[in-house]
Amino acid sequence: MITAATRVAGVIGDPVRHSLSPVIHNAAFRALDLDWVYLGFPVAAGDGAKAVRAMGVLGIDGLNVTMPHKADVIGALDHLSPTAGLLDAVNTIHRVGGELHGENTDGAGFVDALRHDEGFDPAGKRVVILGAGGAARAVVVALAEAGAADIAILNRTAANAERAAALAGPGRARRGDDGDLDEADLVVNATPVGMEGTDHADAVFVDPRRLHANQVVADLVYHPIRTPLLAAARERGAIAVSGLGMLVHQAAHAFRLWTGEDPPLEAMSAAALAALVPAGGSFE
Repeated sequence: MITAATRVAGVIGDPVRHSLSPVIHNAAFRALDLDWVYLGFPVAAGDGAKAVRAMGVLGIDGLNVTMPHKADVIGALDHLSPTAGLLDAVNTIHRVGGELHGENTDGAGFVDALRHDEGFDPAGKRVVILGAGGAARAVVVALAEAGAADIAILNRTAANAERAAALAGPGRARRGDDGDLDEADLVVNATPVGMEGTDHADAVFVDPRRLHANQVVADLVYHPIRTPLLAAARERGAIAVSGLGMLVHQAAHAFRLWTGEDPPLEAMSAAALAALVPAGGSFE
């Protein structure tokens, strides 16, 4: 039962009504019988910092931050983690006493999903990342920290690829080309290509014929749960990984920061999957 003592967390964004975060976090709170509730807060572009400053006034203990606020909220924070500072983007905020701390859990969530869900350790592996936007940059940094041997970034704008590569540190990442796909152990789509409801929902960013067996192909898109890229990867014998794992594991980092509890990953994953896949359906 929600009472006046129930602790509150939520997500701010524009739009935000489509977010799966309330489904994931509320399932986690129920699984551990915690007196918390998680809500979606539609916050118009330009008002992100105002919303964050209201956390202390309203007693909100945690926030997730999605587009278009990930950079705008930084000015309202008291502390910024090294990763969030490097990326100039925050996706998780938690209160410590009267102070607000900003984190970026996107990249860590992606690496955790690979290790925990797929048994794939990126250390020493060759990686191709498609795209150079915010999600791609978070993944570049996380994979470099995880010890990836080579990170090639494929992006139509060369300057953006080079800026993303620079975040990994000297010699860790570079602008790549289609030929890098042939030798890659891991291919990551960090673009919106293949996302339902977009103009390129049926498209694949690269030539599917370059994908092959003994390769992990991950798509950060999770709606639909089986994107055209993942369908092509399976046809080529590769291991296909949906964006749902990253979504759950980045949420798990936030959950731990807010509650101090170990996140119930199975309950979180099951809730997210149930929200995406019709009853009796499958994404295989």
